Amino acid sequence: MTDLAERVQTQLMDAIDRDQLVLPTLPEVALRVREAAEDPDVSIPALVQEISNDAALSARLIKVVNSPLLRTRQEITDLSMAVNRMGISYTANLATGLAMAQMFQATSDVIDQKMRLIWTRSLEVAGISHVLCRHYTRLKPDQATLGGLVHQIGVLPILSYAEEHDELLRDPASLDLVIERLHPLLGDRILDAWDFPLPLRRIPSQHLDFQRDSEATDYADIIQVAMLQSLSGTDHPFTKMDWNSLPSFTKLGLTQSEGEDEDLSAEMEAAMQLLA
Repeated sequence: MTDLAERVQTQLMDAIDRDQLVLPTLPEVALRVREAAEDPDVSIPALVQEISNDAALSARLIKVVNSPLLRTRQEITDLSMAVNRMGISYTANLATGLAMAQMFQATSDVIDQKMRLIWTRSLEVAGISHVLCRHYTRLKPDQATLGGLVHQIGVLPILSYAEEHDELLRDPASLDLVIERLHPLLGDRILDAWDFPLPLRRIPSQHLDFQRDSEATDYADIIQVAMLQSLSGTDHPFTKMDWNSLPSFTKLGLTQSEGEDEDLSAEMEAAMQLLA
């Protein structure tokens, strides 16, 4: 580890321990939608009203519900129909995930490019997670999708720190080391602060624990497999592992070559394009 990376890690860890590190907050529309959805007495018209304040988000939700992954024989033409089709919980999770895109922007070109790359990878993992969840588990695809979107959320405060510290900004190797060491811990902290559903709150750290073996298939298993499959065909170190020996692959009943199935690959590609 470089001296700079070690020094920055120490500073960030100290800020975390002192509860002085500024964590990102969800976009306002996502907060309002989640708050409304958590009200046991909320009505679909009330949820529609909250979402309709953001025209771009409304349009994307209608696009999603008309996609090959969710559509029925009847075309969905307005937001009310879309929310009725998906239900309150599914809509809230999807709206939260889609609204997060605006968080991955920066004023520095270098950091902005890095944020966009991370968001693109998160979209890929979310799309694959959605399909894996539908085909291989009885868990909720909307939760799996949201888990994929936040699996690297801990990178955000590190990049924000780098944007304010030129020394780290000019040393990409040290920045990458700090991200690798700290983003899982920060990700868990952020999802705690956001009061995310309990099954998702440890996704940032658990999806990187390759020997983790829970009693039943969970969202961390799905995101881990999706993350690895998103790296297939690259020279990333994770591709050198024997995926067939991982508990997550075993629990989903998958093999390392499963992603080569044409129908499954096509559906994963569709899901990734849908979210992009």
